[in-house]
Amino acid sequence: MNDHESDGALISRLVNLDEKGVLALVSQQLRQGEDPLRIIEECQEGMRQVGLRYEQRKYFLSGLMMAGEIFREVMELVEPVLVERLSGNESGHILLGTVQGDIHDIGKNIFGILLRCHGFTVTDLGVDVPPAYFLEQARQLQPDIIGLSGLLTTSYDVMRETVDLLRRSGDVLLARKPIIIGGGILNAQVCAYVGADYWAIDAMVGVDLCKEIMTKLALAP
Repeated sequence: MNDHESDGALISRLVNLDEKGVLALVSQQLRQGEDPLRIIEECQEGMRQVGLRYEQRKYFLSGLMMAGEIFREVMELVEPVLVERLSGNESGHILLGTVQGDIHDIGKNIFGILLRCHGFTVTDLGVDVPPAYFLEQARQLQPDIIGLSGLLTTSYDVMRETVDLLRRSGDVLLARKPIIIGGGILNAQVCAYVGADYWAIDAMVGVDLCKEIMTKLALAP
């Protein structure tokens, strides 16, 4: 299969919920030296189209869940290749989680994988994480950076509550921790509303931000 023949094939197979076809094509592309980040991007586009079909009532919830499971299996294939290809000397501890009321985790999981590939230590609290639990874990672990994920507009208020709780914790060091928020529909205005320091809608952009933050922390007096 040449590049022209494979263009869009992965997206199409994922949209059609062709589990065997997706995994076979991903395995083939990895053997041929395809960029694993491009594979992830194509699968993300496939997931976006599946979401649209669900919104248009062309797919039921079972289809949405099936697509998520296929994506999870793709990440299992891709992660070892990413780890092998991406060598980083970054050091830093990231506390990560999807805020309360939101159970979306694909973007968060990709972000966590890429962070680990670049040498970061990641503590992932999972999904539907209450503000108080974020605070408890941040106090206990004292991470370098705190990452809040959310894909729903209703997540904004919970993010804001979480950030406010961290800032007013009474722990001087914790109150100064850089906070980054992530999600597909975020922007600078949302970041300002939430009170976070940084925002990203792309996992790799988020990793680059974390690198920059760690450089700033290392240079700080």
